[in-house]
Amino acid sequence: MIAVQIAPFAIERYFARYEFDLPHLLSSSDCEPWTLAEALAMADPQCRAMWDGLTLGYTESPGLTLLRREIAGMYETVVQEQVIEVVPEEGIFLAMQAILEPGDHVVAAFPAYQSLYALAESIGCEVSRWQPAEADPWRFDVADLRGLMRSATRLVVFNAPHNPTGFLPTREEFASVVGVARDAGAWLFSDEMYRYLERDPSRRLPAAVDLYARAVTLSGMSKAFSMPGVRVGWLATRDAALMTRLAELKDYTTICASAPSEVLALIGLRNREEIAARNVAIIERNLGAIEELAARRADALAWVSPEAGSVGLLRVDVPEGAAAMCGRAAKEAGVMLLPSSVFAYGDSHVRLGLGRATFADDLAVFSDWFDATHAAAVRG
Repeated sequence: MIAVQIAPFAIERYFARYEFDLPHLLSSSDCEPWTLAEALAMADPQCRAMWDGLTLGYTESPGLTLLRREIAGMYETVVQEQVIEVVPEEGIFLAMQAILEPGDHVVAAFPAYQSLYALAESIGCEVSRWQPAEADPWRFDVADLRGLMRSATRLVVFNAPHNPTGFLPTREEFASVVGVARDAGAWLFSDEMYRYLERDPSRRLPAAVDLYARAVTLSGMSKAFSMPGVRVGWLATRDAALMTRLAELKDYTTICASAPSEVLALIGLRNREEIAARNVAIIERNLGAIEELAARRADALAWVSPEAGSVGLLRVDVPEGAAAMCGRAAKEAGVMLLPSSVFAYGDSHVRLGLGRATFADDLAVFSDWFDATHAAAVRG
């Protein structure tokens, strides 16, 4: 059943308001984007020939064969026929429509990117929110997940590395999440958009699609691979019937992908380890800047460094609340921060994006403004 009543997407409406009008962006979730010239400089001879000879006609509906083959090679059990190319947000929409029916029960990690739970709600499902403990820090307890499961649970939605906290479960914890879904006979939708951005590469989790036959893995070029503008993502599943349904539904959305975007995505994926390493290095540098600020202003700011991914949550103890503070920072300093209220997660945090090259400079602008408008409660 196609949803007809979907709540406004608070995060995206907020970005639409500020992202392209403010000079200092501190909440972008993507990593430093490549220029076209930089991307083409990474092309191997085959990709360069494809680019130079590209025609702007229609493309293969499931995605460019070479690209899907490259994607399948990122997994242990997947072949190209088990990959469908999508715009990342489209992938969430298609999977929810293909799997869910009104009255189903869904357990979803929360806070989260809104479509990971709101689309299920719009279909008429009951969604139970699986929340982490900030003090743990930000750990999703698998025992809590088990407690939320019901006989009618059709889908478990998880996101690791997690947006917006940066939490990364251990391999054992992730295997337990998969096990809970398997024991219930439920589908598992695994948002793995931030995979490859582990601060310790040895902690990279296996993909859910490799662990469970009823898992659907979502990934794409937007976060770890610095190509959000190509709008290329993918779903991988080993369930043939589900893949058929996804393809049928895609005929009503994008139908096929942009030909230039597919070649650029192939270039990016063939250089994925080098790109991810470059982005992790950027994140590591930026973590030093925010850790220094949080230590200096411990009277008002509390920071838990993410274990993986390019985002994290900063607790902000200010009288007006995080949302109002973000509005003032935008107006008075040209700084964009993302308040936790757009995640429907209280009014005490802001999400920071750590993947941009200008982060430290932009954070310095915020720091000066914050000091000027929120004097320290205790001065040394």
